[in-house]
Amino acid sequence: MLPSADTIGRVFARIILASIRSLIHHVYSRLKRNKAIKKTHGFHVLLIDGHESSSSYLRCCSGCLRRIIHTRDQDRIQYYHRNVVGMLSGEDFPVLLDVEEQREGEDEVAAATRLVKRILKNYPRAFDVVVGDGLYLRANFFSLLLEHGKDVIAVLKDKTRDLMVDARGLFEYEKPLIEIEGTTKRKIWDIEEFTSWESLNRKVRVVRSLETKTVCRQLTGKKEEETSEWMWVTTLSQKKAGTGAIVNLGHSRWLIENKALNEMVTYWHADHVYRHHPTAITAFWLTLMLVLNLFRAFVYLNIKPELRSKHSNLYFARLIFSGLYDGNFQKIPP
Repeated sequence: MLPSADTIGRVFARIILASIRSLIHHVYSRLKRNKAIKKTHGFHVLLIDGHESSSSYLRCCSGCLRRIIHTRDQDRIQYYHRNVVGMLSGEDFPVLLDVEEQREGEDEVAAATRLVKRILKNYPRAFDVVVGDGLYLRANFFSLLLEHGKDVIAVLKDKTRDLMVDARGLFEYEKPLIEIEGTTKRKIWDIEEFTSWESLNRKVRVVRSLETKTVCRQLTGKKEEETSEWMWVTTLSQKKAGTGAIVNLGHSRWLIENKALNEMVTYWHADHVYRHHPTAITAFWLTLMLVLNLFRAFVYLNIKPELRSKHSNLYFARLIFSGLYDGNFQKIPP
């Protein structure tokens, strides 16, 4: 007999989170020992990103964050939860490592700093480079990783930052590198040894990619060109990583959105709150990470590529679920 949602909620509120984290680490260790975790563009990459998992005007707990929502009639207090997820970007499939809840009175980077410190302790040799968005372009965050021998790549967005002003000024005198990948044409500038980031007290490298992509509009059927600009700051030197590697690693940040957060929410109901309790919410996310790691490892390491190419991961998940539900689980056909 399957437990009820209330029972699941009560159990998850009392779970010791370290026990689930140890299981995730055990799965990682087995995958690492079996050489199943491949490098991305020559590096083991840790992707980090924040996510708002739930919100409510009525229910709250000791771990809830609070904000004022301005409506036509009155201002209302909304309670919500945000977390930061850490994921290894593998060549074949990603591996989810850990999650940290954001606390009252702090921002996403503070929660990410706690998460990274725990990952550095539990997975000291699991990654070489950390990739994040523009929020993580902070000297204390970069310094933490540099102290542990890790490199960092972060998006450069702030137009008022001295580093961006100096980089744009130098890019005007540099001839860009032209790359064509499918329907995307890139003009790439790459300059290192910038000293404009005084609070970091270290020279950094800035890479700019001006990308033009040809798209076909579904409504009119006409082809149009879309142009986007990307800039990254990194501690990786040109000797360690080429220009193309930085561009690809910078774009790989979207993997945590697509392969982790969006997929977990859309297909695995990660945002569903079985029990509005801070421990229960974190325990559910950690358990789901463990399940996804096992599921992806099974699909990519045990199912032949010919069969994988014919079906989506959702197909295999439903096939496993139907076998477990019927109580007569059979092997997936070769």
